[in-house]
Amino acid sequence: MIERRKTRPIYVGNVKIGDDAPVVVQSMTDTKTRDIEATLDQIDRLAKAGCEIIRVAVPTEEDAKALPEIVKKSPIPVIADIHFSPRIAFLALESEIHGIRLNPGNINDKGKIKEILEECKRKNIAVRLGVNSGSLEERLLEKYGYPSGQALAESALYWSEFFESVGFTNFKVSIKGSDVLQNIEANKIFAEKTDIPLHIGITEAGPLFKGSIKSAVGLGILLFMGIGDTIRVSLTADPEEEVKAAYEILKSLGIRRKGIEIISCPTCGRIEVNLPEVVSKVEEKLKYVDKPLKVAIMGCVVNAIGEAKEADIGLACGNKSAILFKKGEPLKRVSEDEMVDELLKEIKNL
Repeated sequence: MIERRKTRPIYVGNVKIGDDAPVVVQSMTDTKTRDIEATLDQIDRLAKAGCEIIRVAVPTEEDAKALPEIVKKSPIPVIADIHFSPRIAFLALESEIHGIRLNPGNINDKGKIKEILEECKRKNIAVRLGVNSGSLEERLLEKYGYPSGQALAESALYWSEFFESVGFTNFKVSIKGSDVLQNIEANKIFAEKTDIPLHIGITEAGPLFKGSIKSAVGLGILLFMGIGDTIRVSLTADPEEEVKAAYEILKSLGIRRKGIEIISCPTCGRIEVNLPEVVSKVEEKLKYVDKPLKVAIMGCVVNAIGEAKEADIGLACGNKSAILFKKGEPLKRVSEDEMVDELLKEIKNL
C-alpha cells in the first residue's frame, strides 16, 4: 500500500486537491481557446474520458474574452494558462475562472505577481505555481550552470515562500522538466520541505508511445514515493490519450481504479485467434465505462483461466473459439465470431 505524502488541501472549483483527496487527473486542450465551440467540444470529450480538471491556453486578449462562456458551460473546472502578461491574467480573473497557472519565471515582476495573488485571494481562485526547466531564473542558471533538479526545487521553494509572504496559500506547485531523473530529484527535494500540494508531470515527454513510457517511468516513481496530488501526462497526441495514460499509471500502482483494466497476454505461436483485433474491439467499446472492472482476454488455454483468475470476467481463447469465464469459473464456450459480443453482454450484466 502506497503511503501518500501529507499535504494541505486546496480546491479548484469543486475539485479537492491534496490532503485525503484522490490523485486528480488533468489535461490541456489543444484548441484555440478563442474558438469557444471547438474548445467546449474537446472539454466535453475529455470529461467523458475521465479528465477532472482542464487547462486552456490564454495567450491573447481574444482568448481571455472567450473564458466566461467556456467556464459557464464546462462540465469540469477550468484553469487559465497564463504566460508573460499580467494584463491577460487580470482579464482571465474577470471570467469567474476556477484557477490560473502562473510561471513567475517568465513574469518576473513581484509587484504584478502580488497584485494577481491579491485578486485571486479576493475571488477565491486557486493558483498553480509553475516552475520548469525552460524558464528558470537567470540567477539560478548562473549558480548551478544548468536547470538541475536542485535548481528547479530552489526556484519552486523561493516562489512558494514569496506567495506565502504576501498571505496567499491557495496554490499548488508544479515542477517540470523533460528529464525524468531531474524531475524526480526536484519534486523529491520540494516534497521533503513543504506540505504544499504537487502537480506532477514530465513536460514535453514526446509522442504517444515514447511519451507514455517516459511519463509512466517518471510519474510512477514519484507516485510510488507518495508524491503527487494531481497529474498530467504530457503527450504530443490527442489529449484524450493523456487521460487514458494517466489512469493506466494510477491503476498499475493501485492508487485509483476507474474504468476497465484489460489483462491480455503477449502474442506467441500458441495463439489461434486474432487476439490483437479482439483486444482492440473490446477496448474501443469499453473506453467510456467508468466502473472499475478487470477484463482478461487470454490468447490460448494454457493457464489462461488460472493466470487471469483475479479478473472479473474474461475470455480464454482457443481453436477459433473461447471459454467465457467469470471470477475464474467457466460460463460457456463461444465462437470467435461471437466472443466479443458475448463478453460485452456479460460486462453489461455486471
